[in-house]
Amino acid sequence: MNDLPNISADTLDTPDSGKLGLSHAADHPPRILILYGSLRPQSFSRKLALEAERILRQFGAETRVFDPLDLPMLDSVPASHPKVRELRELSLWSEGQVWVSPERHGAVTGVFKNQIDWLPLEEGSVRPTQGRTLAVMQVCGGSQSFNVVNALRLLGRLLGRWMRMVTIPNQSSVPKAWEEFDDAGRMRPSPYYDRMVDVMEELFKFTLMIRDRSDYLVDRYSERKGSVEARALSLAAGVVSSAQIPANADE
Repeated sequence: MNDLPNISADTLDTPDSGKLGLSHAADHPPRILILYGSLRPQSFSRKLALEAERILRQFGAETRVFDPLDLPMLDSVPASHPKVRELRELSLWSEGQVWVSPERHGAVTGVFKNQIDWLPLEEGSVRPTQGRTLAVMQVCGGSQSFNVVNALRLLGRLLGRWMRMVTIPNQSSVPKAWEEFDDAGRMRPSPYYDRMVDVMEELFKFTLMIRDRSDYLVDRYSERKGSVEARALSLAAGVVSSAQIPANADE
């Protein structure tokens, strides 16, 4: 707790599987990937991302913060580019994600959107974002708005129709961010800091609940039906033999 001077230690509750009534749960720490949306040396979205990381680590999470510097624009380089591979591998590694973006012209920044655009909806038979939990936060240069968190929620939830991310209910918006951080880059105590802690606590809980069940939660009738029909067509065309079709193909 030495690195969390703004935390009231006697009221901070560390979520765990037992409190959630999970009798069968993974025994490794939840893996959380944090993305932020600015390249400025004094990036407030990065500062907020690092504060979030400190809370998640206090809870026991294993965290990674992706640095978007040197990530090329989408389609300007092959997907084999080292920064693209790093981002995609981190997304596959993660069980939950935190998205933090500044507000730029009422929307997410191009820096942030470029990171999301590089995450494929599907790569082979694997979806790099499927079943991951998601928390969204924003920083504002002026008065508080919710344009960015609403846009991020759409990316994770509406586009989640393809990305299939489970976006938690809570979110955080920090107005006049330049007033909320000290010269050392640490967030000052305030209701905005407390809300950030709330969001990370909720993300940690949802990740514990969902990570072992994500495959089942995103399993869909329409896709199961499509798979059966595709196998039947392949069999009829002589592409596969009946012995190659799983016994539970009609389940």
